[in-house]
Amino acid sequence: MQTLTRLCLKFVQTCLPNALLLAIALSVAVFLMGMLLEGQSAHTMLNGWGDGFSNLYQFAMQMSLILLTGFVMAKTPIIARMIDRLASVPKTAGQAAGLVAVVSMVTFYINWGFGMIVGAFLAREMARRVPGLHFPLAVAAAYSGEIIRGTTASIPLLMASEGNFMQDVVGIIPITETLYAWWNIALSLVLLGLLYFVFSRVKPEASEIKQYKGEPLNNTVEKVDTRGMPWVEKLEHNRLPNLILALLPIGYLAVNFHQLGFTLNLNLVILIFLSIGLILQPSPASLGAAVKEGILACRGIILQFPLYAGIAGMVKVSGLADSMATWFVDIANVHTFPIITFISAGIVNIFIPSGGGQWAIQGPIMLEAAQRLGADIPQTIMAFTWGDAWTNQMQPFWALPLLGVAGLSARDIMGYCVMWTLICGAAIMTTFVLLSIL
Repeated sequence: MQTLTRLCLKFVQTCLPNALLLAIALSVAVFLMGMLLEGQSAHTMLNGWGDGFSNLYQFAMQMSLILLTGFVMAKTPIIARMIDRLASVPKTAGQAAGLVAVVSMVTFYINWGFGMIVGAFLAREMARRVPGLHFPLAVAAAYSGEIIRGTTASIPLLMASEGNFMQDVVGIIPITETLYAWWNIALSLVLLGLLYFVFSRVKPEASEIKQYKGEPLNNTVEKVDTRGMPWVEKLEHNRLPNLILALLPIGYLAVNFHQLGFTLNLNLVILIFLSIGLILQPSPASLGAAVKEGILACRGIILQFPLYAGIAGMVKVSGLADSMATWFVDIANVHTFPIITFISAGIVNIFIPSGGGQWAIQGPIMLEAAQRLGADIPQTIMAFTWGDAWTNQMQPFWALPLLGVAGLSARDIMGYCVMWTLICGAAIMTTFVLLSIL
């Protein structure tokens, strides 16, 4: 494992550009591939890029707000105390990295945004307090928990929904056959154990170890002397305005859950984080200070998400996604199809790092092929879902919020993430091989 880790670190440090340069390189590569491999004109590719560029404006804003509201929530005394208690548990660097990985995966299972924020802050606090814990390794452990597909996994939830775009082809596939199938639960538990095993045993060279030098999370409320202040200024340091504002999202959430049941989406997660932050932040002044700090962490999202939307637009208009998916389908049989689906989804995900968007392009091809071959439909859906998660581990796109909180670049953590990509990919493919034998 140490040899594999060193090889991955050396590869990333010498070959991987920073996240922005990687997005630029992928943009150029897809532009040229569309013309050379698909015969599209430069005009068509430019239109695809321009039409796609704005497609993630809403999503980028949602991700920024998840990061901001998560930052506000994590910077409250009670959440800081919870992270502080977790950070006091491990006694060695290996235990600390393993615990960060496990907590991250569990919280990612609950919700992507929650896992991203908790994992980032826990990694910071662990690396500040535990001697010998390499901060980039702790952050990589936090991000690697993203591999899990949990309660908000978009693709199996979509296929279980009435009126989904593939209902006429395969019908409605309940999540008891996909997300909560026995074999998928077993695979999730295996990955949890494997994640702890891997990151608790990675030992960087002593000369390479960097601890987090930033400020600790503040778990106490600073008292502000408001004597002599004008009444409007006193309100800035009073909890009441926060509580009044919190009534709006709390009321909306209560009505929504009463009418529709407890279902989550990104907008509801933002409102939940906002409600908790408003209740726990001691004043509008402290709320503003937390938002100010969190805004710096959003800069990568604001610029790079639209670039990837442009890439996805070129992939779609050029037919590259269809060609890649069809090529994989042509070499598959009923036994190998889930593994082929997994690999195909992983490769296309590098260019379209959005599960829902990728499924809209590739999903119909893969499901129709599964029917022709007689392959298992639920396994095909989950193979695609895991493939989408697989290459997220070495794609900086989804790491940007966490890196923003950590103050690191993609190059700092991607060596460890590439190592984890190889290991978890082998475990997932082994699972589908065993399922084809059973």
